Amino acid sequence: MALPARVEIHEEGPREGFQIERPGFSIADRASLVEALADAGLRHIQVASFVNPKRVPQMADAAELFAAIRKRPGVRYTGLWLNEQGFERASATAPVDLTGTLFFYASDAFSRQNNGKGMRELAESQRGWVRRYREHGLQIESAYVMTAFGCNYEGEISEERLAEALRFIAALQREESFRLPALYLADTVGHANPRSVRRRIDLAREILPHARIGLHLHDTRGLGMANAFAALEMGVDLFDASVAGLGGCPFCGSEHGGAAGNICTEDLVFLCEQLGIETGLDLPKLLDAARLAERIIGRRLEGKLMHSGLPLTVREGVTA
Repeated sequence: MALPARVEIHEEGPREGFQIERPGFSIADRASLVEALADAGLRHIQVASFVNPKRVPQMADAAELFAAIRKRPGVRYTGLWLNEQGFERASATAPVDLTGTLFFYASDAFSRQNNGKGMRELAESQRGWVRRYREHGLQIESAYVMTAFGCNYEGEISEERLAEALRFIAALQREESFRLPALYLADTVGHANPRSVRRRIDLAREILPHARIGLHLHDTRGLGMANAFAALEMGVDLFDASVAGLGGCPFCGSEHGGAAGNICTEDLVFLCEQLGIETGLDLPKLLDAARLAERIIGRRLEGKLMHSGLPLTVREGVTA
């Protein structure tokens, strides 16, 4: 399959990044990072999560953070919630752009760790979310299958286990009379490799042929960008990414700590541009945002391009 002509990148850094860092970063600094990302051209930025502040104290001030951001027209500033209480908090926060997102898991153990419910119980609960979103006038925009490639509790997740989750989503569409616009395969803890990426994209397209496939990749074991390239070769044009490689999953069960962050936004943009794929993003401004993130965090972050700089040919306006 041919490479896509253009990709859409959703920025996860302000939420994914700061949820795994120590609490205490100022609202002003975090708001300035969100504003820098919007200035670089990103049109969908996940700002914070509305989750239990006892488990994730870093996100306890989500409402105040949203209120501090100087919003740019045409940019969606979204949040994450996992239960009714979180959704009600997000709904009560005026600056939040609410999205109709459904969540599923391919790992039962990870689902229990992250949500307190097994994967099947969690899947059944999404029926209620479809109806709740309708009550609030929200369309179903996307669904995520978390741990779609593997899990640190269960190991590799079989393709049949993933197919089970995908078939449930297909049945839910029929029963609740909606069509899913986008399906994300999430490599939540970094188990994917290029071969499994290709095979599972094919599987998702077979079971949900009308859904646009997106990937949420983590770079835990150093294969994140290789997996992104494999997806691009499959024609995938929708990715989550995180400025400067910020973030990770604090509940992944790794003996060495949490999972590494999402694939790095500016590195993914550079890859796309080198392949002749449009992103609509201003790469120099994005690098400025990455360096701002590093200054705020106060240590060296994982992005490659932010430290190496652009090649001379690119700085002169010539791409490979």
